Amino acid sequence: MRKVSTLALSVALALGVAACSPQNQTETANEQAAEQVQQQLSSGLDMNDFNTEVRPQDDLFTYVNGGWVERTEIPADRSRVGSFNELRDENQERLRKIIETAAASSPEPGSNADKIGDFFNSFMDVERLNNLSYQPIAGDLEAISKLQNHDQVAAQFAQLARLGVSSPFGFYVYADAKNPDVNTMYMSQAGLGLPDRDYYLKDEEKFVEIRDAYQSYIGDMLTLVGYDAETATTAAEKVLELETKLAEVQWSRVESRNADKTYNKKTMEEVQELLGAFNLGAYTEAAGIATVQEAVVRQPSYFEDFGGMFENVPLDTWQHYMSLRLVSNFANALSEEINDRQFAFYGKVLRGTPEQEPRWKRGVDAADSALGEVLGQLYVAEYFPPEAKDRMETLVDNLIKAYGESIKELEWMSEETKQKALEKLSKFTPYIGYPSEWRDYSALVVAEDDLVGNYKRSAEFDYQENISKIGEPVKAEDWGMTPQTVNAYYSPVRNEIVFPAGILQPPFFDMNAEDAVNYGGIGAVIGHEIGHGFDDQGSKYDGDGNLQSWWTDADRAAFDERGAQLAAQYGTYEPLENVFVNGELTLGENIGDLAGLTIGYRAYVDSLNGEPSPVLDGFTGEQRVFLGWAQVWQTKQRDEYTRNQVLSDPHSPAYYRVNGTVVNVPAFYEAFDVKPGDDLYLPPEERVTIW
Repeated sequence: MRKVSTLALSVALALGVAACSPQNQTETANEQAAEQVQQQLSSGLDMNDFNTEVRPQDDLFTYVNGGWVERTEIPADRSRVGSFNELRDENQERLRKIIETAAASSPEPGSNADKIGDFFNSFMDVERLNNLSYQPIAGDLEAISKLQNHDQVAAQFAQLARLGVSSPFGFYVYADAKNPDVNTMYMSQAGLGLPDRDYYLKDEEKFVEIRDAYQSYIGDMLTLVGYDAETATTAAEKVLELETKLAEVQWSRVESRNADKTYNKKTMEEVQELLGAFNLGAYTEAAGIATVQEAVVRQPSYFEDFGGMFENVPLDTWQHYMSLRLVSNFANALSEEINDRQFAFYGKVLRGTPEQEPRWKRGVDAADSALGEVLGQLYVAEYFPPEAKDRMETLVDNLIKAYGESIKELEWMSEETKQKALEKLSKFTPYIGYPSEWRDYSALVVAEDDLVGNYKRSAEFDYQENISKIGEPVKAEDWGMTPQTVNAYYSPVRNEIVFPAGILQPPFFDMNAEDAVNYGGIGAVIGHEIGHGFDDQGSKYDGDGNLQSWWTDADRAAFDERGAQLAAQYGTYEPLENVFVNGELTLGENIGDLAGLTIGYRAYVDSLNGEPSPVLDGFTGEQRVFLGWAQVWQTKQRDEYTRNQVLSDPHSPAYYRVNGTVVNVPAFYEAFDVKPGDDLYLPPEERVTIW
């Protein structure tokens, strides 16, 4: 948090009072001091983006962003544009500069700077990639074609996992939700080529069209890696049929986000029982995890159903399936013909994006994916000043304090549960900007003339680091995002909130703006991430990260009732005709938004220390908190993107993250004098209050 507005006003008033004793002179000094503050600070709002023909009481999103939406065309290489995309663009330019500077500095062979340049250059050598076509993965395709039985298929799934290639199930390593000081292995359903199971199962015309396009894509991709046309056509039919069977038995995204139902600790012998004829031993041996004794199985019924169907799927169907997964995974590193065909489906059909991004941007992303913390270390050195981290630490402290005050005042929660909630809040660990220790990439080999090899070695490098953690103590600081990422996250098992340097820029965090928009921007984002510790799933973990209830039965029932009301509210929102927001899937994020904005506003009011907020650009500070929130979610997106988002993303579309949140915040009604008859008015009994 930046205290400039409050502190500057307080100091100016004190100096004024010391210099002038008569009342009229004091008032004049006060006015002059307030005017001076306004001249020194910006509001942090871009008034050119507003549409003042719309009232904030009727549509806050359009009031703040309508002008921008009206004049903004979505570029041909995008499925959406908005505040996140603009920051990503800026960061890509910065990372490109870092990469090119590193590559031009005659770095020592094998150094981090050398690896950055070599990875980027290997991606940019299009002529070489076109000449090679699919040859860099020809050996892997041949290995798949020579498989002779289903046990070898099981082992091949593991080999593909080491390359980062998806198969019908996968695993990851993270803190054990019931023993959070130790890492364990989690096994989860996977392996679909379409974004969600509903794409295979829904009968609406749009989904039938997508499935037809996907089947054509499968056939074309297999043809491009050596299949004859007739075999490719038959293979495409078999692969789509197989993936449909997998989709039929997979858990929905709503079921898969249930922390209780997805924690099923089993011995590997019990996992083998679930998998039936699938040879788990062959898989774990090839995966290098044969000594692992237990795992958390997230969707047990899926593993049982998959095991039941595994041996009944013909060998050649599994071979076609794995060949597709392989070429789809590496398409970005193969010839333009292969890459373009993949984009034609995943970019144009699924996201509605007419053109690919320029190759240099994709090259930056490629280097970033493989060498993220190398780039991150250089990024923060140049673009993240220490004072920004200091200000963020103050903001986080203030938000946590405000959250605690709010918990103490809750009318629906008992004192017993409040104390447990406050105990959990006191144990939150915030990380800001960048990790205290940087990852060591010295063992990773990068070659300027071997893009697929670079991807493979990077995947194996990550894989080995991942499996080495199984059964080991959890490191105090092990970030899930690179510093240059424009995002933030909360981990319930680690009870930590992480804010990478990449998001700490306008409109989220403006060093030159008066406090209000920062509280509505990054302040509400901080509150959002804290809120995940108390959303419908995060609230199931205690302050030490244990998956165990700290609620009384009555309080939990009251909390769940409020969550159900919020889910029902969002379930009425219809971003496209007959396409409704899934209130249950988005419940955690919607609780985070509601808590974040509520607490962000409270923290801003607390920061005023009883003084009136300054008026800037005609808005009070209280109003600018909400305007700042709306500005953060400035977005315009294609219908295809929206459809995909509603089916597969736990975040609501941006429009509803603004308007769907403020209708439940009493301070919004006070700030803008929202009354019955206004479109954003809800009667008090229909407003959802949680935190």
